[in-house]
Amino acid sequence: MKNKSIVLTGGGTAGHVTPNIALLKRLKEEGYKISYIGSKDGIERELITKLKIDYYGISSGKLRRYFDKKNFSDMFRVIKGIKEASSLIKKLKPSIVFSKGGFVSVPVVIGAKTHKIPVIIHESDITPGLANKMAMPFATKVCTTFPETLEKVSHKKGVLTGSPIRGSLFSGTVKAGLELCGFNYEKPILLVMGGSLGSVKINSSLREALDTLLKNFQIVHICGKGNFDNSLNSVKGYKQFEYLSEELPNIFAACDIIASRAGSNSICEFLALKKPNLLIPLSKEHSRGDQILNAMSFEKQGFSKVLLEEDLTSETLINSITSLYSERGVYCKNMKQAKVSSGVDEIMNLILKYSK
Repeated sequence: MKNKSIVLTGGGTAGHVTPNIALLKRLKEEGYKISYIGSKDGIERELITKLKIDYYGISSGKLRRYFDKKNFSDMFRVIKGIKEASSLIKKLKPSIVFSKGGFVSVPVVIGAKTHKIPVIIHESDITPGLANKMAMPFATKVCTTFPETLEKVSHKKGVLTGSPIRGSLFSGTVKAGLELCGFNYEKPILLVMGGSLGSVKINSSLREALDTLLKNFQIVHICGKGNFDNSLNSVKGYKQFEYLSEELPNIFAACDIIASRAGSNSICEFLALKKPNLLIPLSKEHSRGDQILNAMSFEKQGFSKVLLEEDLTSETLINSITSLYSERGVYCKNMKQAKVSSGVDEIMNLILKYSK
């Protein structure tokens, strides 16, 4: 095929961007010209532009399952976004569109359909998000991470691919991770992360538990943008970051255990890296419950320990982390026995097959 080109889309959180990033190396090897359509000021703009990928921002409104007066104003933003995306698709003339979900992806998928451009969607969670539900009718194929998701997708469209894992995650070194944090080999390292946007409850519970946890662990805390606590800068054995990208593989290499939200992309990365983990899924009060399903699936398979957000306190966090570390050998054994697919090969096969 001559002049192969692809438009990637997805945004709102890093989880809607990193799988796209995982495909970049293979797309370049296959000779694709890559463009990215995201929101005008979302986290995806920062993550993609630093990779020197052509980036185009469009209007985007939040889609809600509940009544909110903002639904009316946001609907106009969505309509505007569809017009902008359609115009971009017409200009870029991609061979195919790959969507990772998030609200900004819906206008792009619809815009591609109006120009008869094939669309491949990837759904990370067990239950499809609202944005992907809206986009699925316009898709050529829908890739899933969990086999359970196939029951919720048209049998003609659904394909179990697994989650695309960034190859760079395996390139980190323990030494570089220790140097980045100013740590040593004397105590094991606990990595705590609350998702790309951070978690107020995880952050506060961890900071309340610091004195106790620091007796046995050195702690790396990825707290999310705007959640940095300057008063803790001088605490020995504790290092905080708002967000990590290029340095993350070194932190993964150095850490012994992880406490984290239960986004599908993240937990699949923990599994691929064989890192024992405590999952604290986003509660149903603040989500559709997808992270709870993800976490329970991994707990059932013996890959993760779970602490529900409604049970999260500094005390339960300490107890859960202590228990996880003492049982880390069991979790490592279970993860080593798991069949893990990065998803990159399967998704690339579909992209090559359906490119126009």
